[in-house]
Amino acid sequence: MGAVLLEELRTFTARLQCAEAASGDPGLGIDLLDAIETLKSVGCAVQAVITDDVATSIRADRRARELPRAEWDRGIASQIALARRESPNRGGRHLGFAQALVHEMPHTLAMLQTGRLNEWRATLLVRETACLSAADRGIVDRRLCSDPAILDGVGDRGLIARAKALAVELDAASVVRRHRKAVSERRVTTRPAPDSMAYLSVLMPVEQAVCLQATLGRDADSLIATGDSGGRTRNQLMVDLLFDRGTGASVASGVPVAVNLVLSDETLLAGGHEAAQLHGFGPVPAGIARQLVADAVDRDTETSLRRVYSCPHSGALTAMESQSRTFPKSLRKLIDLRDRTCRTPWCDAPIRHHDHIRSRRKLGKTTARNGSGLCEACNYAKEAPGWTARPVHNPGRTHLIDLGTPTGHHYRSAAPPLPAAARQSEVEAVLIARLRAS
Repeated sequence: MGAVLLEELRTFTARLQCAEAASGDPGLGIDLLDAIETLKSVGCAVQAVITDDVATSIRADRRARELPRAEWDRGIASQIALARRESPNRGGRHLGFAQALVHEMPHTLAMLQTGRLNEWRATLLVRETACLSAADRGIVDRRLCSDPAILDGVGDRGLIARAKALAVELDAASVVRRHRKAVSERRVTTRPAPDSMAYLSVLMPVEQAVCLQATLGRDADSLIATGDSGGRTRNQLMVDLLFDRGTGASVASGVPVAVNLVLSDETLLAGGHEAAQLHGFGPVPAGIARQLVADAVDRDTETSLRRVYSCPHSGALTAMESQSRTFPKSLRKLIDLRDRTCRTPWCDAPIRHHDHIRSRRKLGKTTARNGSGLCEACNYAKEAPGWTARPVHNPGRTHLIDLGTPTGHHYRSAAPPLPAAARQSEVEAVLIARLRAS
């Protein structure tokens, strides 16, 4: 039955991909948008039920095999994430979302199944009731979702406000405990932004955030009023003030913090146009990369150059000049430069562990080919029963890993190529052609 359903679903997906457009009929186009939105919600509900069933089955099997309780949940979120083509962190959140809907919020699930609620709004309801007991969560679920008309036309902020108000009414102490926990998880993070910029995000108590922004705004206004702005706008001044006060140095002088900027020799020295790679950020246009290097030199910031060798055809990292006396440290650095982020498919988390792909227990060697960079969660997940990993022979191309899950599914992870010279000489082209032909 399951195999037949899967085949029918694939057939329907293929038909939907080939569906004709609205053919110039706006009314039909709107009806199609509405129908497809309902289909997305129904699909989300089905995914939630299947996700909970998968997790329940895996736990039951491990419990029957008398594995330690600590092993019952290991790797389940990662398997779900791989199937959904997303990071393990998001897979874990989806697993929690599914369990809450199936076991504690039947009315929310029913609205999702009928298309009266989309996945994001259901996620908001699950999130805002996470601090409540199962019984209290069920009350919120019944009050807000037993009748589709209750939330009909209510925006996301209104939905959040109603859920929060009910949570406070039912268990104010839990809401307070949740706030205290949130304060303890305050943090600073960065993520890439368009045009070689980055977002610096600070998760902090609201009163501190408002105070910080007000202080930066006040001081920026003061500089503008006294004519000391240097032609900068208020927003530019606020950013510069934040940098100055956070680092103890001025924007003009720079800060001696280690930054790995990987670029080809042609980009650095011959005006090449291939983008560089900034470790932990991503691609940087060649002109900006050269400017970063020039600014560091001009400001007398400590700058070092390390040669990295890559395949002239594929751009795959093959070796690196060592500036360290201990081999393991150099090998870790090489893996960091090659992999950039966690090698699990769809996981962009920073590398925290340098792992043997074929484990030492199975005589795996400590080499670049048998090494990979993983985040902490992915490294622990692959230690669960049934997971396999092996390096794939891939001569002349980027480093390749085959990852197998306990359900028998396999996923491949290829390391991104390093920047290479944009142009090749005629001799290089001939040599490469001969190598490929042999």
